[in-house]
Amino acid sequence: MPIQKILIVDDSPTERYVLTDILAKAGYSVSTSENGEGILDKIKADKPQLILMDVVMPGQNGFQVTRSITRDEDTKDIPIIICSSKGLETDRIWGLRQGARDYLVKPIDPKELLAKIAALG
Repeated sequence: MPIQKILIVDDSPTERYVLTDILAKAGYSVSTSENGEGILDKIKADKPQLILMDVVMPGQNGFQVTRSITRDEDTKDIPIIICSSKGLETDRIWGLRQGARDYLVKPIDPKELLAKIAALG
């Protein structure tokens, strides 16, 4: 089943706006969260088919939130793409080890993002 509902988790209003704009223009249904607090409840209620996760956020960082999502029985099958300004190879490897399916470095290239989403669907 192709992906239609996407959750963006990012503390930056600008990043949330830019990603929402890219995805909405491509026909996706988008919801957002500004941090990882209470995110498991939000995911279980909204049932997104993909999560775009920032790393640097107040409270839990994106690596911790990704690990929580991928270890929870109800949410472990939802793919996560980390979208971060942290561009080191060690960051990418760590993100994938936490359970993310892919890792993109900001600024996000819209074509690359949409291609990676299409590949998952």
